[in-house]
Amino acid sequence: MTVEKQKISPGTAQYLNIKADYPTTLVFFRMGDFYELFFEDAEKASRLLGITLTARGTYNGAPIKMCGIPYHAADQYLAKLVKVGESVALAEQIGDPATSKGIVERKVVRVITPGTLSDSNLLPEKLEQPLLALSLTQHKQHKQRQTGTVGLAWLSMASGALKLMEFSGEIKSINLRLKQELERIAAAEVLMGELAGPLLNTLQEPTFLNKSTTVPDWHFDIPAGEKALHLQLSVSTLSGFGAEGLSAAVGAAGALLRYAQSTQGKGLQHVRALTVETENEFIGLDGATRRNLELTETIRGEDSASGAPTLFSLLDHCRTAMGSRLLRHWLHHAKRAQSVAQGRHAAIGALIAADAGSALSSTLAAIPDIERITTRIALLSARPRDLAGLRDGLQQLDAIRADIALCSTASINDIALDEENNAGSHLVRFNEVSAAAIAHTDVAQADNASLLRTLRHALTTPVVCLTLIQRAIASEPATMVRDGGVIAHGYDAELDELRGLSENAGQFLIDLETRERARTGITNLRVEYNKVHGFYIEVTHGQTDKVPDDYRRRQTLKNAERYITPELKAFEDKALSAQERALIREKVLYEQLLLDLAPHIQTLQSIAQALAQIDTLVALALHAARNDWRAPQLVAEPAIQIQQGRHPVVEKQIEHFIANDCALSAEHKLLLITGPNMGGKSTFMRQVALITLLAYVGSYVPATGAIIGPIDRIFTRIGAADDLAGGRSTFMVEMTESAAILNGATENSLVLMDEVGRGTSTFDGLALAWAIAKQLIEVTRSFTLFATHYFELTQLPDIHASATNVHLSAVEHKDSIVFLHAVQPGPASQSYGLQVAQLAGVPAAVIKAARKHLALLESQSVQATPQFDLFAPPSAHYDASQEKADFGANASPETSTLASELVEALALIDPDTLTPREALEHLYHLKQLSLPPAPTITEAAVPATKALSVTAAKAA
Repeated sequence: MTVEKQKISPGTAQYLNIKADYPTTLVFFRMGDFYELFFEDAEKASRLLGITLTARGTYNGAPIKMCGIPYHAADQYLAKLVKVGESVALAEQIGDPATSKGIVERKVVRVITPGTLSDSNLLPEKLEQPLLALSLTQHKQHKQRQTGTVGLAWLSMASGALKLMEFSGEIKSINLRLKQELERIAAAEVLMGELAGPLLNTLQEPTFLNKSTTVPDWHFDIPAGEKALHLQLSVSTLSGFGAEGLSAAVGAAGALLRYAQSTQGKGLQHVRALTVETENEFIGLDGATRRNLELTETIRGEDSASGAPTLFSLLDHCRTAMGSRLLRHWLHHAKRAQSVAQGRHAAIGALIAADAGSALSSTLAAIPDIERITTRIALLSARPRDLAGLRDGLQQLDAIRADIALCSTASINDIALDEENNAGSHLVRFNEVSAAAIAHTDVAQADNASLLRTLRHALTTPVVCLTLIQRAIASEPATMVRDGGVIAHGYDAELDELRGLSENAGQFLIDLETRERARTGITNLRVEYNKVHGFYIEVTHGQTDKVPDDYRRRQTLKNAERYITPELKAFEDKALSAQERALIREKVLYEQLLLDLAPHIQTLQSIAQALAQIDTLVALALHAARNDWRAPQLVAEPAIQIQQGRHPVVEKQIEHFIANDCALSAEHKLLLITGPNMGGKSTFMRQVALITLLAYVGSYVPATGAIIGPIDRIFTRIGAADDLAGGRSTFMVEMTESAAILNGATENSLVLMDEVGRGTSTFDGLALAWAIAKQLIEVTRSFTLFATHYFELTQLPDIHASATNVHLSAVEHKDSIVFLHAVQPGPASQSYGLQVAQLAGVPAAVIKAARKHLALLESQSVQATPQFDLFAPPSAHYDASQEKADFGANASPETSTLASELVEALALIDPDTLTPREALEHLYHLKQLSLPPAPTITEAAVPATKALSVTAAKAA
């Protein structure tokens, strides 16, 4: 938008020039005590914020639409706009209206975007909202093989954490990897070059385009990015951060820093370090797995803030926002290195043994969000109460260090021994894991008990920083600097003198009033002050004849006159000037204080990180102690062996939870799980995954005991969902997730497969389920929990020794069913589908009809073997005569005679010449021939036949 050659007001011209630099951003144009929006911005803001749309003046012959919000209430409106993904440019008055000639100068001082927030009023306190820059390049090496490189750089503006990642490969593989990383990072805003958007569409990855911001491709220049990182981190090389050899990620970091600095209008003093993440650092969790395990939001998309039961909401006993954010991060970023989790296990054990959790929790409740306060200090946007909170929080560090010191007296070896005694039975039962491996783990836990000592050392009180804030900030400062009363008395002599002039005004007015009453004889004379008229002497109308000649009338009221005297006028000028100068002086001192605190930013960040870890460990320790959670054993040998495991969330939602074992080892890697719907198969599978994940997070686990070997990824294929917007059916989503598992899982992965193949026809689904299970057993060799209603698959353990049948038990009573939720050896005998349908409220007539049809199908299913033959190697040629001979050889004499009579009777019938009456007679005759009873089914064939009949029913 440019200024056209026409008569427009200077204010409109100024707005249009600013808007031209921010065409896609809402411009908040400061006018006095309001932010005003104009033209299309006003229409959009009016719709999004629900505020009145008006008009003032004209432009190009049309009214100028406008709306506005109060300056002092801007935060609540900004929060609404950011929540829906809008960005806002704040155009402030940088000139003094009192001294400006013509229109006041305005300038955009800050751009607020979803990924660059640091204000406490705009950010969710328990959630990070990082800004991510994405560099995506495509290469060609061969005619049919296209490769590419992805560079990622992301920054949490509120904490100053800057991270990089880079990976290359074939286009198809990097598309899958990119999607997983974007889901893991969960950026609030994504920066990409002009060419990246079309390429993402080509890669079928449009998911994050709706919150993307496009910047010029030259912003991703690699040499420029390297230079920007050197300047930001004050280094001459990136090798100390492990970033050597990275190119695309460094270019993305350059674009990220340029954008972040431009939105803040200043440098990023709090970005002092760089972390390079690699593919093998964390336990891999794709988007489907995060949703299915309900880590921080439910499958229905409800997050913990809404009160939905999730793993995060269950464990979040943190007393600081920093701790809650770190807990959320740990749940999504469990490290594969067992030493990290073992260190946390040892710290939790020491906290429990010393019974220090309650005392620490109480002290931590007095700690503010030091991490975000430090960021606001660096960005010069910290408010007075931020500094007061920081001061009060730093004063608690000595108490926290004292409580942690008590934990050092608790012997980690005693803790490990106690855990072993409590869980002795499971160590005996799970003999697949060697005693040497477990002993090695105990030693590792003892060595890692130093975590608490490290954190205690990091919490040393920064005396210089604390003293500075204590001297400078009043005990209870005003909310805003402009209100005054922020700087403490005694900090600055000039400010104290100016305040003295203003504060002594009250006594001066009392003395003046006493003197004037005595001089004039007016007993009800009053000397007062208000903000509109300043100081004045008020005399009622009945006493005005006594007013001296040196009184000058200032205001006439209904019942009184107000006057000013030369003495009072001189004092007014002095007092009001002092008050104004005191506010100006206070503002200068506060801004200088923020600059003086800058050298302490890195120390404050270290303290914040240590406090967050202590808070998270205390929360996990308190939860473990209250809910009888135990320390898991992480070992080097392959194993997932859980004694009396429980689902951490479900057990809190029901009155009595049935605990179950799970035994997977190098020799037994697949559990084939059968049983009725609602029997607990999915709950059992999820609890195994959650216990495994919690062990690597560093938490105790809801089990009597757990031995967990190396894990690199956790995959889940649970539930039925479609992606209609993406053009994918329920079955397509199912197969896509299955493909990701088969292509990405390794022998150290944990795979959960629930009801694979149910979205297509019976035989297609059964064949797919069989082949997928076989692939997981023979090729992938992952730890696998495979739940199915295809009873034909229960033959797999007969073929593969590494597979084991288990089932969730249930008891049928008349037409109802009781679920026992207990995992027992062997396959289930039936699915109890009709009973579950009855519980769901399916009409009785439908249930009755289904029972009749099921009985008919079962009576017709006389094969001794069900559909296992579906997977037998096919013969080279189909021989109908051989099949007939085989049938004749295997048939009983009664069956052969019956078949012969039926064939002869049918041969005598000519359908084309029959009358209706003759046709009916022939039908009765055929029915009479079929009266002999059906062949007896052996007892051993009953379960298989029943399974076949259920399958046939579904096919029908």
